Parts: sequence; structure tokens; C-alpha cells
Amino acid sequence: MAAGKTERLMNLLIMLLVQRDNVSKERIREVLYPSSHGEAFEKMFERDKEELRSLGVPIETGVIDSFFEDEIGYRVSPEQFALPPITLEADELAVVALATKVWENASMAEATTEAVRKLNAAGLETDVSALEIVQPRLAAEEGSFDVFVAATQDRQVVEFDYRGSRAAEPSRRRLQPWGVVRYSGRWYAVGHDVDRDDTRIFRLSRVLGEARAVGEFDAFEVPAEVDVRDIARTLAPAPPTGKAVLLLRQGSGYMLRRAADSIEPGVTGPDGSDGWDRVVLTRVPADLVGAVLGHGPDAYVEEPEDLRREVAARLERLVARLNGAL
Repeated sequence: MAAGKTERLMNLLIMLLVQRDNVSKERIREVLYPSSHGEAFEKMFERDKEELRSLGVPIETGVIDSFFEDEIGYRVSPEQFALPPITLEADELAVVALATKVWENASMAEATTEAVRKLNAAGLETDVSALEIVQPRLAAEEGSFDVFVAATQDRQVVEFDYRGSRAAEPSRRRLQPWGVVRYSGRWYAVGHDVDRDDTRIFRLSRVLGEARAVGEFDAFEVPAEVDVRDIARTLAPAPPTGKAVLLLRQGSGYMLRRAADSIEPGVTGPDGSDGWDRVVLTRVPADLVGAVLGHGPDAYVEEPEDLRREVAARLERLVARLNGAL
């Protein structure tokens, strides 16, 4: 079974990044594309290489042996790929640290370890310290996210079970994905619904079970005039409105306080102390769940009940993923 596009790109990046010397195209084929030969390999390798370059990866070319200048190799220089030094204030650093802990993707760490193991098994000398500059920092919690992203890149149809907001039972859907976009705090797949023969948008958190990419690569073309974000704004549900009541620990939650309609200081919090404020919001932020979770133990939802349930559900999914990574 061919590796998915996302895995191939990551493996190629790792291979070129951890090498101290240029790697020949044939060596790359042997290790990462063993089932591809001739024109098929050339096409896939060139597409993957250009995909990485389009993402800002500085793939260098150079001779492998000074005595044979016609043999070209490839590598990624860690010095060229690394970000310049970044200076953060104390509060900015705290936010980044919290985001890293909450969103760190354990599956990427596992995949990276597996990729390095394969390179070592193939007899390649690696410098794993170079990987410190490409540690993942942000991921989606929806299990189908990677499938839709890879299918978007490979132009494959995705089959999945989907339960809409008004549907009692899930239905089988087939989508030619044009893109994956985040809108109003949620991830959506936008594309052409094969069975409905129409443009549709699907919220990834409503995909049930395992989504699968099926059929041939390059099975469809994305219309030139398509703007995925514009479609998301048009077809996705409007941002939530209504009233939300939160308890915020005193000295925290400044962004939420700024949007508050009223603040009642000195109320009893969930820990039984009086060091909390009751904050009432009537203009609910697009991703209030994420905002609450971003404040950790310093924020608590009093109402509405569905908001409290969603916060709890997302925390349970996070705990389950962390336990699975141990």
C-alpha cells in the first residue's frame, strides 16, 4: 500500500534534513519510494520536492562526489531551514508554552521516530538533532484531518460516514476535496459531493469512524475560480450567538473580560474560594470552547449546558490521546 502524501513529504523532509551530505536520487528512491520506478518515481519525487519547496523548505542540490560532478544529490541545511531567533515577552512565552502542551501531536512524534528508524535500518548516518527545528506545534484533533489533507494534495476521492446537525442517522458520503479550512473555530472539508453533484462543506468533527481516500490519484481538478475560504464563509453555519456565563479566576482571562457585558467580582468558584469573577458574554466568540480551554484551570463554564458539555468532551478526547501516547 503506497504511503500517504503527508507521510511521504514528512519522510522526505526528515531524510534530507538529517543527512550530513547530499543524498542521491536513486538512494532516495530505494529508501522512500521502493515500489516506484522510472517515470512514475520521477513524477512523484519531483512533485513531492516542489511541494516541500512551496512550503518554504530550502532543498539544496549539489554534487555527491567531487570526482563525478554529473551525479547530483539533495539535502536540507538545518541552518537555512531554522527560524531566526525570536524574542518573546513573559506573557507571550506563557501562551506559546500552553499552546504547545495542548496541541502537541503525539502521532507526529511517533511517525518521526519511525522514519528515523527506517533510515538507520537502511544504513544511512543521521543527525537527529536537526529535527529539533521542525517539531510539530499545531494539529487538529479530528481523526479524519490528515486523510482529507492528503486527499486534497493527491486529488483523491474521500469516502466517509457523516452525521449532519439535523440528521438522526449517519450517511455515506463521497467527496472530491478541494481544501481543508478552519472557520469559526472548526475544521471543514470543502469540495464536490460526488453523489449530490454539488459543492458541499463538511465539518470534520461530524465525520464518524474512519475516512478513506479511494480511487486513482489526480482523479479530479479543482476549479480555477474556487476560493475555499469564501465557500466556507458562505456555506458553514454562522458563528454562535447567545449568552454565556463564565467564572474566571481573578487576574486571568483578560481577552474574555474585554468582550464581557458584565463582570461580577468576588464570587465563589469551582474550587470553593472567593477569588473568582462571574463574566457574562452576550456576543459569544467564534471559538469560545478553545478560548476557555486555553485558560486551563482558570476558566469554568456555568452556562449554557451545551457549551460546558463540549468543553468537557474536548478535554476527554485530549486526555484519551495523551494516554494513548504513553
